[in-house]
Parts: sequence; C-alpha cells; structure tokens
Amino acid sequence: MTTQARGLHTRVLEALGLAITAGEYPPGSVLRTDDLAQRFEVSRTVVREVVRVLESMHLVASRRRVGVTVRPTEQWNVYDPQVIRWRLAGADRPRQLRSLTVLRSAVEPVAAGLAALNATPEQCRALTEEALGMVATSRGRRLEAYLVHDIAFHRIVLDASGNEMFARLGDVVAEVLTGRTHHHVMFDDPDPAAVTLHVQVAEAVRGRDAVRAEELTRQIALGALRELDVLAPRAEPAPGPGPSRAVPMPHTGP
Repeated sequence: MTTQARGLHTRVLEALGLAITAGEYPPGSVLRTDDLAQRFEVSRTVVREVVRVLESMHLVASRRRVGVTVRPTEQWNVYDPQVIRWRLAGADRPRQLRSLTVLRSAVEPVAAGLAALNATPEQCRALTEEALGMVATSRGRRLEAYLVHDIAFHRIVLDASGNEMFARLGDVVAEVLTGRTHHHVMFDDPDPAAVTLHVQVAEAVRGRDAVRAEELTRQIALGALRELDVLAPRAEPAPGPGPSRAVPMPHTGP
C-alpha cells in the first residue's frame, strides 16, 4: 500500500469507526460500498480494506447482496485498543471510562500481587524508575510527560505478573490512561496521594510483599473511580412520570 493509499485508508477508517461507535450508524444499519466510496471520495478498494479492518473488530459484518451491516454493540471486540479509543472520543465517554476503570480495579490489584512474587530484578528496577518519573512530572501541568511514565508503570506491573492474559491488557490500560488525559478527565496535576501510592507499589513489589502490593494497587483503582465521579459523573436518569394522581373533576351538579 502506497503512502497516499495508507493516508486515505486511515482517514476513512477513523471516520467510520468513530461514527459507528458513536451510534451515528445504529446496529442493523446497512452501509453500501459505492455510497461510502462516493462520500469519502476514495476508491472501492480503499473502502473494502477499511471494511475488512472493521470486520476484524466485529463492528460490522459483510454479506453478499446485503452489504455491510453494523453489528450489535454486544458483539464488538470491546478490548480492541482502537475501538476503545473511538468510544472514548464519543458522547458515551463517562460510561466507557467507568467500565474500563472497574475492569482495571478487578485485574490490576491481582496482577500487582503476582508481580511481587514473580518480577525479575530488572522489572523491579524499571518499576521504581517509572514511579520516580511519575513523581518528577506530577507538578507543573506536565500531564503528557506524566502519562508516558504512568503507562509504562502499569505495563510493567501487568507483564511482571507472569500471567500472559494480564499482560495482554497492557494496551487496554494504555488507552484508558491516554483517554483520561487527552479528553481532560484528569486534574491539572495528578492527585499527590495517587502518585505516592505508585511509589509504594514499586517498593512493595521490590520487597516481595504481595499482600501490600495488591492492596495499594486497589487503592489506586478506587481513587481513579472517585476522580471519575467528580470529572465524568454518571448521567442523571431522565425524570420519568410520577405516580398517577386522580384529577378532581369540576363539580357540575347543584
């Protein structure tokens, strides 16, 4: 694929992925290759390549004589980092962030406990370095620099757990942390208490204290959920009809 073709492919993929995950094309919608090619002013070959990628994410299904059909949300590959990125860019961001943060709170504490038992000396060293990097960038509105260390820290914890399933969640966690930063679901400077907890997790892993590593990581996850309550609160349910009341009829008799 030429550089120009890659650019067209990326542009169409981003536009369609964002539109589908934002609900602009509800489940069951049928997309026609010719219509998409005309809309985006690209060849049908580019559209077909884009559709193949969307199919691999289970966002759409392609059938002959039917077209490209948007699949139900529950069939999407919600662990795909690109799908996560698109969903975090949409109006459903608060719910998506909460869902992913709850997932982290279930997985990362256990991973940290395992890391305390399984981490190599090199991983322990790297974890400490990233925690200190978080401290160094936690002031002065340096969120992008902080993000680099934050992502690296959590990848090391997941990798050091020795569990390949946990390790594969590194990209998911990276997208959550990136989404919080890029969509301003973070304070101007990270919570000092959370930064300290990361340093303490590194110390617990280095000290082979699995119980403490797990508990400290659980505190980090709960703190992230509390931040969401402030910065991305749940949508209030629309008010429904109240209890029915009998409306008194006007007195018409004598």
